[in-house]
Amino acid sequence: MSKREILVLAILIAVLIALNIVNYAKRERLKANTLVVVEEIAVKISINTAQTDELDVLPGIGPALADRIVVYRKKHGPFKTVEDIKKVKGIGNKLLEKMFPFIEL
Repeated sequence: MSKREILVLAILIAVLIALNIVNYAKRERLKANTLVVVEEIAVKISINTAQTDELDVLPGIGPALADRIVVYRKKHGPFKTVEDIKKVKGIGNKLLEKMFPFIEL
């Protein structure tokens, strides 16, 4: 193999590596943009109508606490504000802060 052929082969390999790097960067940027779009269109859970299985998916809420929310709502009626959910035993400021972006009335 001549020096010229080796040089051409080295250039081709360098170009292929560069193209792979660019392609990888484009995929990562697309993935990041997709995550932003998904966050923007996420549906909030209504604390006044959601059932136990729906409430259970909220951050910091397990099946027992989700059940307490439903029982509280049945006993006292719908929440008037989102902050009223703190009236449920086991939900305080920190937990409300975790849930807040995902809930509505």
